[in-house]
Amino acid sequence: MAREFRLPDIGEGLTEAEIVRWLVAEGDTVAEDQALVELETDKAVVEIPSPYAGIVLRHGGAEGETIEVGSVLVVIGDPSETTEADEAGEAAPTEEPMKEPSATPAAQPIVGSISEEAETLAAPVVPAGPQDPEVKALPVVRKLARDHGIDLTTVRGSGLEGRITREDIEALIAAPQPAAVSEPLPTGPEVDASTPPEVTPVSPAVQPTVPPGRHPMSRLRRTIAANMAKSWAEIPHVTTFEDVDATRLLEVRDALGERHGVKIPLEALVIKAVIPGLQAHPEFNASLDGDVLVTHGSHDIGIAVDTPDGLMVAVIKDAGSKGMLELASEVRRLGEGARARTLGVDELTGQTFTVSNIGAVGGGHGTPIVPSGTTAILSVGMARLKPIIYDDDIVVAPVMPLSLSYDHRVIDGALGRRFMALVIENIEEPALFLAG
Repeated sequence: MAREFRLPDIGEGLTEAEIVRWLVAEGDTVAEDQALVELETDKAVVEIPSPYAGIVLRHGGAEGETIEVGSVLVVIGDPSETTEADEAGEAAPTEEPMKEPSATPAAQPIVGSISEEAETLAAPVVPAGPQDPEVKALPVVRKLARDHGIDLTTVRGSGLEGRITREDIEALIAAPQPAAVSEPLPTGPEVDASTPPEVTPVSPAVQPTVPPGRHPMSRLRRTIAANMAKSWAEIPHVTTFEDVDATRLLEVRDALGERHGVKIPLEALVIKAVIPGLQAHPEFNASLDGDVLVTHGSHDIGIAVDTPDGLMVAVIKDAGSKGMLELASEVRRLGEGARARTLGVDELTGQTFTVSNIGAVGGGHGTPIVPSGTTAILSVGMARLKPIIYDDDIVVAPVMPLSLSYDHRVIDGALGRRFMALVIENIEEPALFLAG
């Protein structure tokens, strides 16, 4: 009996998803819970397992196509139904209602898997060529290669165990193509043909990353655009700027790293410095629901991650209850997962306050946009050596720019200054928050 499997809502408010790659071709056999297809949602790339065992009679869409939640994703049946469907030019009729994921705790929901094992995939078959060896690459890397006509079997991966990374593909895309020689080099007294002509190198900084023309935005970029427009339209922003002496903060980061043999991300220390401010001023760890201010008991801190696909915010759940080393580990894990597009929806939503380390890309002061559903965001710039005055003496110290944007419907300027003062105090002397 042929059965339709319709695209379920695999995230909060998901309305559609793009088919990245089919893992089981039409006419092939699929086992129950076997990885069936890779889908890209607004933020994540996930694998959808098959809810049934049988023959894949029909795909609900082609790779690169967008389908809506509730639409037929795949039709699965037995071999005899495959023949009937082929003759009819369509899938066999559905005789059984759609299998819906159960909402009860005892049932296993039909959702995707983004485990490490699922990221190692067999390479797609390339026509008119020898059989491909196994290729290790994430779905988003495969899509990037496919969009630029790059055969992954010809790429030497620089990642762990030969995994092909996004950087490998981007390097191939950016590599200059050999220029065609239209005419031989002139010879004579003016030019010595035995000496290569002098070439003025073109700085990579001035090379356009996008060629002229019209370029449809990616699904992630469209999501970012919609979120930014919503926040800017709905939230009356105010931004407070300050500079802070980061001498002690950087010393503590180095000391912790040396003691424990791990790199301590700056974001982990900044989050620790911010938590006391959120506890003292819960308006900054809140959301506005109409005329009601909802203050949150848990401090779920979003960290802005610069990825090749655009800005993403990964969320550290209940950051206030975590120790420094646990926080550092979470920042590293979420950052790597965001760049690889392997995080789940729950790890990319639900922040109650956001920290953006714009200093990681050389930034200073800025005007960060408050994410919708929250009331504030703190941007941390790059610490640079500057002269500052202590007790009438001029000293040189690493000065870190801070930019705090907040919702003026909830937070007034005086409260913004008090929050910022507490954060500055903690950054200038980390012992104040590390002892807590």
